[in-house]
Amino acid sequence: MDYRNRTLLVASALVIGLLCGCAPSPSDDTERTTVRTDSSGANSTVADDLDAPWSIAFHGSTPLVSERDSARILEIGADGTSFEVGVIEGVEASGEGGLLGIAVRERYLFVYYTAADDNRIERFDITGPPGDLALGGRTTILAGLPAAANHNGGRIAFGPDGMLYATVGDAGDRRTAQDRATLGGKILRMTPEGKAPADNPIPGSLVYSYGHRNPQGITWTADGRMLASEFGQNTWDELNIVEPGGNYGWPEVEGIAGRAGFIDPVQQWKPSEASPSGMTNVNGFVYVANLRGERLRRIPLDDLAHSTEQLVGEYGRLRDIAVAPDGSLWVLTNNTDGRGDPAAGDDRIIRLELDN
Repeated sequence: MDYRNRTLLVASALVIGLLCGCAPSPSDDTERTTVRTDSSGANSTVADDLDAPWSIAFHGSTPLVSERDSARILEIGADGTSFEVGVIEGVEASGEGGLLGIAVRERYLFVYYTAADDNRIERFDITGPPGDLALGGRTTILAGLPAAANHNGGRIAFGPDGMLYATVGDAGDRRTAQDRATLGGKILRMTPEGKAPADNPIPGSLVYSYGHRNPQGITWTADGRMLASEFGQNTWDELNIVEPGGNYGWPEVEGIAGRAGFIDPVQQWKPSEASPSGMTNVNGFVYVANLRGERLRRIPLDDLAHSTEQLVGEYGRLRDIAVAPDGSLWVLTNNTDGRGDPAAGDDRIIRLELDN
């Protein structure tokens, strides 16, 4: 039984008990205090009461979380307490926009956020020791990315090549996805300073791949493959192997189309069962967090066309997933983003033990 249904059952029992003049027994009270562990008993809550969290990154062994609407960067303490590291000035939270993806490189925090007129990537110095982190000097890495109430992309991560990658949505203007001269509907590759690397597929351009609608997850496997998750429109969400200069079809095609000139996804899902966002890979499997589908997908790297499902309905909407320094998986819920059904304590980080 998931923690949401358990909470409802306990609440119902309490009301019935009050109506009949019966006090809850000690065992009933104990049951109400165990709603944060799922039915397997193996998963636990790292932190709770987060406000529309979007991304997890680690500064050394210290976890950092972005909150979309409050524009806060939080440090999560060992006991689950959250500390405000800083508030990103200039964030204009609206619809799906706000403070989105974060990435850490050495002593710098990179953030992707929605401003008044665009999406942009900025870099901040990280100062102070764990438990007292703060944000210092600020540098704009890239400005002028298309922004809208929907389809902002927003995931950033450093690849094994040391370059910064960013997923950019079409911001509701689907025509831009096929226009290689624009940055909407693309996955971008840049130096940590925001410049186009000399070996990018289009000389002088940040565009790494195009024909995307709203990609929100990226990860790299040990053999160098880059994978991305993407929101489709009404038909298919996608898992793609990203190739330099590749055209992934949007808006001409959605899902596996078999049309010349477009790269098909290796796996597709109905949006009602997916809406894939953050992703990672470890121990031979890719893990994809899903929002509308309220589940975690586990995909074997040696068979990317198949997957199994975990946590279905257990914790509601899932926005991000990351491998923690201790090797466990941390899953970020997203029920307070205006589209979920928050339970007491939402949103939260759930720690999952990996099977050996």
